[in-house]
Amino acid sequence: MFRGCSSFLRLAEFRRRFWREIASRWALLLRSCGEAGSHCKARWFFLRSASVFQSEILASAASKIPNLSNYKPDQPKHPKSLLDKNSNNEVACKKCKKTKIRKTCRRILTPRMAATSSKAESTLQKTSLDVYTESDKQQHKSTSDTVILREVDRESSQDLDSDEDTTPGLDEFSGLSPYERKRLKNISENANFFASLQLSESAARLREMIKRRQPPASKRKKPKKRENETGCRRSMRLLKVDPSGVSLPATPTQPTIIEDENPMLPPGPLEMTPENQDADSELFKRFLHTWAEVSKTSGKNTEKDLPNIKSYKANLNGMVINEDTVRKVTKGSVFSVALHPSEIRTLVAAGAKSGQVGLWDLTHQSKEDGVYVFQPHSQPVSCLYFSPANPAHILSLSYDGTLRCGDFSRAIFEEVYRDERSSFSSFDFLGEDASTLIVGHWNGNISLVDRRTPGTSYEKLINSSLRKIRTVHVHPVHRQYFITAGLRDTHIYDTRHLNPRGSQPLISLTEHTKSIASAYFSPLTGNKVVTTCADCKLRIFDSSCISSEIPLLTTIRHNTITGRWLTRFQAVWDPKQEDCIIVGSMAHPRRVEIFHETGKQVHSFFGGECLVSVCSINAMHPTRYILAGGNSSGKIHVFMS
Repeated sequence: MFRGCSSFLRLAEFRRRFWREIASRWALLLRSCGEAGSHCKARWFFLRSASVFQSEILASAASKIPNLSNYKPDQPKHPKSLLDKNSNNEVACKKCKKTKIRKTCRRILTPRMAATSSKAESTLQKTSLDVYTESDKQQHKSTSDTVILREVDRESSQDLDSDEDTTPGLDEFSGLSPYERKRLKNISENANFFASLQLSESAARLREMIKRRQPPASKRKKPKKRENETGCRRSMRLLKVDPSGVSLPATPTQPTIIEDENPMLPPGPLEMTPENQDADSELFKRFLHTWAEVSKTSGKNTEKDLPNIKSYKANLNGMVINEDTVRKVTKGSVFSVALHPSEIRTLVAAGAKSGQVGLWDLTHQSKEDGVYVFQPHSQPVSCLYFSPANPAHILSLSYDGTLRCGDFSRAIFEEVYRDERSSFSSFDFLGEDASTLIVGHWNGNISLVDRRTPGTSYEKLINSSLRKIRTVHVHPVHRQYFITAGLRDTHIYDTRHLNPRGSQPLISLTEHTKSIASAYFSPLTGNKVVTTCADCKLRIFDSSCISSEIPLLTTIRHNTITGRWLTRFQAVWDPKQEDCIIVGSMAHPRRVEIFHETGKQVHSFFGGECLVSVCSINAMHPTRYILAGGNSSGKIHVFMS
């Protein structure tokens, strides 16, 4: 359909002939090199033959193409009207035809010859070593290549003659060469063909069709509501309308009251009324009278020499548990345990998660009459102590922001300190007479409370450097010092240098990597500090000299991961043996373990079928070999000799 109109038809033919002749001469060169065996001779022969062939090509081009001088590669092609104007200049250009033809051929052929000669020279250098060994093969191959190239040259010359013959002569193109005639003819035929297709008209019709198909960009109009239109039928009962059409009166709605799960108890003293017993029963009155009399006769503990470790182990081996010393005392998990210091009778107190305080008299004959449960708090009781000055008083601290004192003689729970805006975590006695207390808050504050001052407020509120305080413990000898266990730090403060705006600790123990559950001084001298951390380690520090640093003595590997449903472990000192600590265990079978300050295990309490749960909170009697442990179901397990 389309005819090619290359602008270099004749030149392209001469280029093809030129490279065919170069190939035939190259084959002849290889054959001669094989016969002669001289690399320098082959190179000289090729360069000489190339120069001779170049001159032959120039002469042939001048003789066969007389009108080649009119062609310039960079000259733009002009239509017929411009060609008529240029016909007048042909006479002036006839003299320069020969010179232009030679320059044009030289410009086209000379770079090719130079590149060919350099390429041939490099090829000859690479293949000079292989020429001698394969001369016969190359001679045979070059002969065949020469024959093939000559046949191709003969066919191309025939094609060229045929093209010249088929090109018709036109009168209007009489002054042009055959190449230019053919080119102009192809241009006119192509233009006529494109005009017959009518592409521009088709494109215009397509544009109009696309524009017509596009919908108008208009928003959908919402239908207007008719005022007199009847709506769908609705239930008159749901509309609260009488069948006669009169609206019914609105029924009064009662406000729903959301009851608090743990409502705050009223301020002031609360009666000591047991929840599991009758308050007017003779047994309960006898219980209160007995413990009031026992507390009066309980004198101050006299200091005794510490027993050696062998006798201590022998006494521990004599402590056993049986069914009579296991009892459910409270409802819910046990958060705190305390033992009455009496040496005649055994009384165990337990603080529960539900806010209950349970008292269990183990010396009573009847099991059912030995347990009394009270409700002095509405939230977990985290700390529980018998008063060192008056053992008839038991002080309990709760998350609900109250600190109460249970008095057996008056049968009431007196309110000592109350702060509904805060939550308490722990407390301890600053003085030996139990008149002044130090209270730790969950938000990191510390309160100093004086029981001799009327009212239930604090004397001083200190903002500590901790974000949270779990336990507070006072030094047994130097009572101006106290230690606090925070999230990951343990601080020692001096009460004489507390500032309400913010107090900096004297010493900080930063060896812990996770949350700290407790920190306590040793009970007699305070020369040691034991901490319980969530990184499964019990650490013992030397606090004999309270200075800027307290060295770490021992690290005991112990599983302290209790999970969600168990109370966290708290390692405490044995009041009789201040170099030994007591802690619960997650190992099977269930047990309570005692470690020496050096890290060695001293004893393990096994209970068999009587001890099948984890005792997280444990306490030892200050003078007798009695151990009480509480679990997460409200049971108390007592080991005694």
